[in-house]
Amino acid sequence: MQTSPYIAEQTSVSIIMLKVLAALVPAIAAYVWLFGPAILVTLTLASATALVFEAAAVKLRGLPIKPFLMDGSALVTAWLLALSLPPIAPWWLIVLGTFFAIVVAKHLYGGLGNNLFNPAMVGYAVLIISFPVQMTQWSAPLSLAGAHLDLLQAAQYIFTGSLPNGIGLDAISSATPLDTLRTQLQLEHTVREITQLPIFGSIGGSGSEIVVLLFLLGGIYLWLARIITWHIPVAFMAGLWITGGLFHITDPDRYISPWFHLATSGVMLGAFFIATDPVTGATTPKGKLIFGAGIGVLTYLIRTVGGYPDGVAFAVLLMNIAVPLIDTYTQPAVYGHKKKDTPE
Repeated sequence: MQTSPYIAEQTSVSIIMLKVLAALVPAIAAYVWLFGPAILVTLTLASATALVFEAAAVKLRGLPIKPFLMDGSALVTAWLLALSLPPIAPWWLIVLGTFFAIVVAKHLYGGLGNNLFNPAMVGYAVLIISFPVQMTQWSAPLSLAGAHLDLLQAAQYIFTGSLPNGIGLDAISSATPLDTLRTQLQLEHTVREITQLPIFGSIGGSGSEIVVLLFLLGGIYLWLARIITWHIPVAFMAGLWITGGLFHITDPDRYISPWFHLATSGVMLGAFFIATDPVTGATTPKGKLIFGAGIGVLTYLIRTVGGYPDGVAFAVLLMNIAVPLIDTYTQPAVYGHKKKDTPE
């Protein structure tokens, strides 16, 4: 049964959220294989915390708890936030970020469908601004790590900050390729010299290239399942690639290939799973292209001339601000009219 001129059939929120979670699973499995099981602890803690905060917020609003917990939106927010954080981040950092994502960015604006900003990216932005040191302690690829933690050891470190005897933090953590690139450029090393370091792989980071590929395949699944459209991811990647290409051409010793920027997990996660949020993103076809391209350009500029090595979160939030204006000026003509309505 057709429910409107634009929607052929209704799909429940819970089914959509379940498909999004399923699309993330292959990349998470690769993450565990290549970087260790700490990400599973982070995902579990973020998920449990998100459900608790969701239930508490809904209860305070005088609404039934079960439907909100069952729609899956809190879990999607928790997973996206957890995948944006260092897997070995301390427990309180995860809880604090989840609080800002669920309570502040979502429910203080009226709950799902009313929030202006992507909740997961609000949680991330608060943490990277407030706790930059803790947000730079990423798990080293197992192929480069001096020591490996099993699931219980990773949980012990996340909750207590203690490591097994004989293992130091430097043995299990490392800077990300983006952090390394920024630091080495400040030391006047060339891109060619920097990319010879072990942390770099063929295109992106060592080990993370497989995770990136699986995020891409998960995004393609969402597109084939008609959960998302192609406009935002393609425009996002095109905006990032074109901007990066222009800089790279002008000075290849200073600006790395645009392919490197695409081959970071933050971009693929952002392009297909974060920027495509139907609540906080643009809604018109032209608007989605502008929205996605804007995120791509801003991501590159923040990475290269801004104060943070990965600018996806801030780029998304900045473009969230512009969504009402973008949608207003990209509305298609009303059916039966030759010209679209223009704002007064």
